Amino acid sequence: MASPIGLSVIFLNVLCNQLGLPVPVLPTLIVAGAMAADGRLPGAAVFGLAVAGCVCGDAAWYVAGRIFGGRVMKLLCKVSLTPDTCVSQTETRFERHGPKVLIVAKFIPGLSLVAPPLAGATRMGVVRFLCYSALAAALWVSAALVIGLLLRAQVDWLLRSVAGLIGAAVTVLLLLGGYVAFKGYERYRFNRALDMARIGVSELYAHLGAADPPMVLDVRSPTAAGLQPQRIPGALQVALPEVVGHLGKLPRDRDIILYCACPNEASAAKAAKILMAHGYSRVRPLRGGLDAWIAAGYAVEPIVGAPPAPAAGATLAQLPAASQR
Repeated sequence: MASPIGLSVIFLNVLCNQLGLPVPVLPTLIVAGAMAADGRLPGAAVFGLAVAGCVCGDAAWYVAGRIFGGRVMKLLCKVSLTPDTCVSQTETRFERHGPKVLIVAKFIPGLSLVAPPLAGATRMGVVRFLCYSALAAALWVSAALVIGLLLRAQVDWLLRSVAGLIGAAVTVLLLLGGYVAFKGYERYRFNRALDMARIGVSELYAHLGAADPPMVLDVRSPTAAGLQPQRIPGALQVALPEVVGHLGKLPRDRDIILYCACPNEASAAKAAKILMAHGYSRVRPLRGGLDAWIAAGYAVEPIVGAPPAPAAGATLAQLPAASQR
C-alpha cells in the first residue's frame, strides 16, 4: 500500500498549523511516522521537512513580533480558537523561565503560537531564537513520529479501512470540523465564565474626578507593560498572578476597576473573579482596557522602572485624576 501522504503535504500541513490555521497536524505526523517505519516514506526527509515547517512558521511570527510588538499578541487572541488568557500565561512563563519556554512550547496548546511573536517583541536574539525553535521542533516532531512508529499496525489498519479518497476526505473534514467546533465551544465557555458587568472609559473618567474615586488596577504582566509602557494615571501595577497576594491591601469599601490590554478584557475579568470570590463586591473590568482609554483621548502616564507594588491601604484618593489630552 502506497503512502496516502507526500512529503510536500507534510511540510505544508506543519507550516499552516504553525502559522495558526485551524489545521490538525498531529494525525499527519503520526501517519507519516507509521509510513516511515514501513519504508513507504523516507524517515530523514519526513523529519527534516516537518522541522523546517515548524521553524519557518515560528520565524514568521518572530519577525511579526519584532516589527509590530504587542499588537501581534492582541491579534492572535482575537483570531485564535484558544481562550484569551493564552497570552498572559505565556508572558508569565517567559518571566519565570526565560526563552527556555520555547523548548516546551509546542507541547502546550496555545503557548506554541504565542511564544514566537513574544520572543520577537521582547527582542530575543535571532540566532538564539532559531536555535531554540529548531530544538523545540526536533523534540516535538520526534515525539509524533515515534508515536506513529509504535502504532504503525493500527495506523495501517485504519488507512485500509477508509474506502478510497472520498472516504478519506470526508474523515478529514469531519475531524477538522470537530476540532474547530470543540475549540469554539471552549472559547464560548471561557467567555461565559468571565461574563460580568464592565465599566466604560467615559464613566471611569468621570468617577476619577469625584470626591471618592475608585482604585484602578493595571493587571497586565510586566512583559505586557514593558511592551506598552503606559498606564492610566494613578493606576497601581498588580499583575494577574499577584492579585491574591494583595487581597489584604485592597479596600473593600471602594470601587475597584481593573484593566488589561487583551481582547475581551480576559485578564481583568479573571482578576475580578478572583476578588469577587474573596468577598469583594465592588469590582468591574474596564471595557476595552487600556486601548479603549487611549482611543478615547484620555491621558496616560509613562511607567518608569519596575512597576511598584501597592502599599498597604493605598488608594487613588490622593492621586490626580486623568485629564483629557
